[in-house]
Amino acid sequence: MSDFRLFDLNPEQYKAATHGDGPVLILAGAGSGKTRVITSRIAWLLAQGTAAERILAVTFTNKAAREMQARIGRMIEKEVAKKLTICTFHSLSVRILRQHASLLGYKENFSIYDESDTIGLVKKIIARTAAKDEKLDHQLVRNLISKAKSLGHAPPENDETLAGAVYARYSRELKSLNAMDFDDLLVNAVRLITDHDEARSYWNSRYQYLLVDEFQDTNRLQLELVCQLSALEPNVCVVGDDDQSIYGWRGAEVANILEFERHFPNPAVIKLEQNYRSTDIILGAANRLIRNNPRRRGKNLWSATKGGEAIRILRADDDRQEAEFVANEILQFKHENSGKWEDFAVLFRMNAQSRILEESFRELKIPYRIIGGKSFFDRREVKDLLGYASVLLNPDDDVSLLRVLGSPPRGIGATTTELALDQSSEENSSLYRALTSAKFLERCATKTAAAIRRFREELEICRGQLEMGPTRQAQTFTDFFMATGYLEDLRKSCKTEAEADGREENVRDLLKTFAEYEKRHTEGLRGFADSMSLDRDREEKDDSGTGVTLITFHAAKGLEFPEVYLVGAEDGILPHERSKVEGTMDEERRLLYVGLTRAMRRLTILHCTHRTRYGSAVACTISPFLKEIEGDGVEHGSTQEILNRPASDESVALGFDRMRAVING
Repeated sequence: MSDFRLFDLNPEQYKAATHGDGPVLILAGAGSGKTRVITSRIAWLLAQGTAAERILAVTFTNKAAREMQARIGRMIEKEVAKKLTICTFHSLSVRILRQHASLLGYKENFSIYDESDTIGLVKKIIARTAAKDEKLDHQLVRNLISKAKSLGHAPPENDETLAGAVYARYSRELKSLNAMDFDDLLVNAVRLITDHDEARSYWNSRYQYLLVDEFQDTNRLQLELVCQLSALEPNVCVVGDDDQSIYGWRGAEVANILEFERHFPNPAVIKLEQNYRSTDIILGAANRLIRNNPRRRGKNLWSATKGGEAIRILRADDDRQEAEFVANEILQFKHENSGKWEDFAVLFRMNAQSRILEESFRELKIPYRIIGGKSFFDRREVKDLLGYASVLLNPDDDVSLLRVLGSPPRGIGATTTELALDQSSEENSSLYRALTSAKFLERCATKTAAAIRRFREELEICRGQLEMGPTRQAQTFTDFFMATGYLEDLRKSCKTEAEADGREENVRDLLKTFAEYEKRHTEGLRGFADSMSLDRDREEKDDSGTGVTLITFHAAKGLEFPEVYLVGAEDGILPHERSKVEGTMDEERRLLYVGLTRAMRRLTILHCTHRTRYGSAVACTISPFLKEIEGDGVEHGSTQEILNRPASDESVALGFDRMRAVING
């Protein structure tokens, strides 16, 4: 245990890490070292003689789970670390369902539908269900279905509303396709353990110690899963911060942490208040702000390092000046202090605010990255390859089969596919069964029937090879995929050679990732496909690339930057106008609190007197939250005053350098 040293922890961290049996609630303020506490606690439990197989740590993103696994791997022997279960809620649900799916009427090879797969199915069902004069937004329906599932509402048994009819048919079709969406994973895992003695008996006794990170982000189903898994031994350690609960809009219930004692009686409650990230001035402002939330567990963040630079609240004439000021100051500050672009972050409430910032950054040739941009898993070639994997594992997966049939073209055209879809609908069967049935083949032209038989034969041969065992499945799949001619077709569809090279590289990288996965795991293509499906989590933060970080408040949670600019601090933006109607002002305040506590050294907050909306300048009012952070170390000013100050010699030199860059660029 080379890196496991309890004496490195502060007194409260030590108390949390070495808590014995029984429930414990660790209230971990921003920047208080919660991950260090969780990993130290795992190492301590192992040192006390707990078997690694009996410890479960659950978090929200695959990235967080990987980081926790890597950190614990440096603290204990690698062979022991491999036996721990460190995963996300969705990954845990998949483990439960793969073992007991048959109890719910699913085959163990069920597919996992990501967001785009789900939207595709909802669109198809709306088209088939709605009358000619009826219109229904597919995204609205998708959100309603997701919310209904998270609240435990079953599909309606009658078709009184179009949305209800779509929900009911969507659920039936998913089941007939032997598929589950992300919401189903949690719903069905809880259902399994709640309703089936066999599953409940196994999973109730599976783990002795359960640790949950970011507990303030859990929803009703996740809390229920935690309660079920710890029913026999309530050794539950949850770590979270109610002051950072900002995901109510997607089902997170801050009540889970506020009312922890209701679910786990007589817990130990430990507060981590020493902050290792920000200056005392920044923490003072954050404390003053969050105290205005009436329903919270009291905490007071503090730093051993006193003082720090003043927080600036600056007024800009409009959003154009706001963006230009931020870009100019970052450029100047970076060069005058020999810093790195990655030291700077600009946070905003809505994605639409990034456009004008990007324009200003491009004009000054400042490199930047937008975290939360297009996911790797949303790229066509990646979805195509994973579609092939899904069809091999579950031919009844209609969405994946439709993707595969046309990539590349194989003599099975759109008309043939549409006819097969009609037959599958009439017979209530999967598309694959309809397409490859003798009845359908008799209807097809000789050439088309031959193409379908060839496709079926290639698919079944590969499936047979995969069923021979989990070894060499990566090579088997790679050979099958390459033989389809997909890469050649992909390159033809690209506009430039560079695009073709990039897309091909993505495919080869993914195949290589499978080969690497196979060296470390024994689950073969099924395990790899599951891990890839779960990696499509939309909250994953892409930390690749270089440059100034442009990011929303929501996506910034968990990150930190030396220099932070918060833009758009206006009433109607932060707090959002909708929050006043929906009664979520407390969550908006927590959102600003998260933004404040991302800053390590210097914090600047900007608001505009006018902002362009729908092409017109609209008058703005300063956010009421800014009055709540007033106090020591908070200064007011305007961007115009700073821009009008006489330039220093360094700034003049920098200006000439910038002009040369523009002229030469």
